Amino acid sequence: MTAGGPPARLRVGVLASGEGTNLQALLDGVHGVEADVVALASDRADAPALARAAAFAVPSRVFPKDDFADRAARDAAISAWLAERDVQLVVLAGYMALLSPGFTTAWAGRLVNVHPSLLPAFPGIRAIEQALDYGVKVFGVTVHLVDDGVDTGQILGQCAVDLPSARRVEEVHTVLRPLEHALLCEAVRRFARGEVRPDPGHPRRMLVGDGPLIGPG
Repeated sequence: MTAGGPPARLRVGVLASGEGTNLQALLDGVHGVEADVVALASDRADAPALARAAAFAVPSRVFPKDDFADRAARDAAISAWLAERDVQLVVLAGYMALLSPGFTTAWAGRLVNVHPSLLPAFPGIRAIEQALDYGVKVFGVTVHLVDDGVDTGQILGQCAVDLPSARRVEEVHTVLRPLEHALLCEAVRRFARGEVRPDPGHPRRMLVGDGPLIGPG
């Protein structure tokens, strides 16, 4: 807290590769209220997420793969840039490049992803396709910490929805998208309030405030 002023807001950095709808949800839902989005890093110069950041005067930078010797070098550059921006929490918002162990270690406990399945079911790419192929009747969204595995980090929150007749990916994604936005925004709010902490009695469990990240309906 600054002397005589309000508490400093959580400084959030976002990594995005595409449309940036989750970035937009953060800009509309938490930016300037309980957190500030202060940086956007992308691996693609044509990512529409860059325009979304610019509309809110959020500094952005592109880190093309071909500009670096390898993934570790690029991730080190991204990490250094985020640190220069005094980022406290990093959110993956449709970032499609794999992250190196050096990056996930540097931001351990402060690196968040949203995934369109009820983890640990259907990790990795094409999660909705995996679920449809398996014939599930209940779909969902998970917000979780990121570690060195593929969607194996500790779960912060989940939301499920019954879609017994779903047949198409976009049909499911249309239903899940607002749940992704709500769950991710609330997770960031909980971080901003200092409500996210490990459960000392269970190495896999994270305690996130006193209730669910989003309510029913």
